[in-house]
Amino acid sequence: MRFANLLLVAFLVVLAMATPAFAGESAGTGAGIGMGLAIIGIGIGIGLIGYAALSGIARQPEQAGAIQGAMFILAGLVEGAGIIALVLCLSLLFL
Repeated sequence: MRFANLLLVAFLVVLAMATPAFAGESAGTGAGIGMGLAIIGIGIGIGLIGYAALSGIARQPEQAGAIQGAMFILAGLVEGAGIIALVLCLSLLFL
């Protein structure tokens, strides 16, 4: 819970610094922070999906195929959201 609070405070600080006058100077910094947060989010999301899938397979081995199918779909959705976040950060950096 403390990590979530710390992450929220860091996010609010970045938002507070995002004024129009400051945007031109810190676009690279904001893009770097955004890309880092996106990668961290992707890693945590896929890690949780893998953990849940493996514990589900350990409890019910006969359902391994169905669990793996759902796991791959969810991992693809998480990865897709992360790629969209990275593209938006790169567009902020280069446009």
